[in-house]
Amino acid sequence: MPAGLKLTHNRLSFYSMERDGLGLVLAVIGTACWAVCFFWMYRISRKQTSLLAEIRAQGKRIEELTKAQHDLIKDVHPQVGDIKEGVQEMIAAVKDES
Repeated sequence: MPAGLKLTHNRLSFYSMERDGLGLVLAVIGTACWAVCFFWMYRISRKQTSLLAEIRAQGKRIEELTKAQHDLIKDVHPQVGDIKEGVQEMIAAVKDES
């Protein structure tokens, strides 16, 4: 037996009770830490869910703007071609006059 355990029966039981009490205290502290960690992760998860919802909404807005821009370009594109043809005709007419 180690030197520290060669004590009277009363002192030995006191040390074992003290060790059991220390184990209980550490178990309670561990449980409290688990609860705090669980709550902390829950809060992080809520913030992450909120952020993802904002990102999805932003993506939808960007898609709508992109579609509107694409529709505008579709509407304007034939007109740009007509303008270029008109400019070419004007250049030809000006060359013929000079």
